[in-house]
Amino acid sequence: MDAATLGAVGTIVVGLAAAIAGIIGQRGANRANQSGAVFGGYSTLVDNLQEERDKLRTQLAENEVKLAAAYAELSSERTEKAALLSQIGDLNHENRRLREQLADLGGQHT
Repeated sequence: MDAATLGAVGTIVVGLAAAIAGIIGQRGANRANQSGAVFGGYSTLVDNLQEERDKLRTQLAENEVKLAAAYAELSSERTEKAALLSQIGDLNHENRRLREQLADLGGQHT
């Protein structure tokens, strides 16, 4: 083989080696990009989940405050109802006493 042929074969071998190295390098870059995309997507997903969790915690706290207020109002209404029932009982008792007293005095009640 003469020098020109050896030079041409050497150039072809170097070109092939460079092409193979480029292909391998591109595959590695693609893997790195995919890994970066996966980690970036995971990070975004975690951020979204944390935001959603925080919103739900806030909503839960607001609902607990409303629930406590509703229980307090219910308790107040039950106390008022008990007072009214007691007043009704007292008035009924007073009406019976007055009717008996009226009957004892010889009057008629309506």
